[in-house]
Amino acid sequence: MSRARPATLTLDAFIPYRLSVAANAVSQRVARVYAEQYGLSTQEWRLIAVLGEDGERTQLDLVKRTRMEKVPVSRAARALEDRGLVRRTQSEHDARSRRLSLTPSGRRIYERVAPAALEAEAEVLAELAPRERATLRTLLERVERSAIRALRPTP
Repeated sequence: MSRARPATLTLDAFIPYRLSVAANAVSQRVARVYAEQYGLSTQEWRLIAVLGEDGERTQLDLVKRTRMEKVPVSRAARALEDRGLVRRTQSEHDARSRRLSLTPSGRRIYERVAPAALEAEAEVLAELAPRERATLRTLLERVERSAIRALRPTP
């Protein structure tokens, strides 16, 4: 009688681990831009980046867009508001909801950091050919969609 061998986990071959390690390394490199120059946390920069690109959003929109939990989004929003980088206003449609937008100071930081973040991205991806970069983006989008689908409750 033969018994199946239990699967062994080899971290260096485990895609979720590799994605996490790569994401952390890339994030740390890009974080130098906004952390050293502007004293922003990763969560704060994510909110500034989304608001800079998308414009005014609710905190729930920011949770969905960044895939961050509600509490870190709320803390980052509060910290940015305290620093005068984000403005919070009451939603016209829901008295409990707050809409966030960049202040002129927040917009200036976004306009300064975004090009530097793109330079850091280019540095990190320098060993990849343009075609490989496009393939990587496509594959990451597909993995993300698949993971989101897997998170949905089953009927």
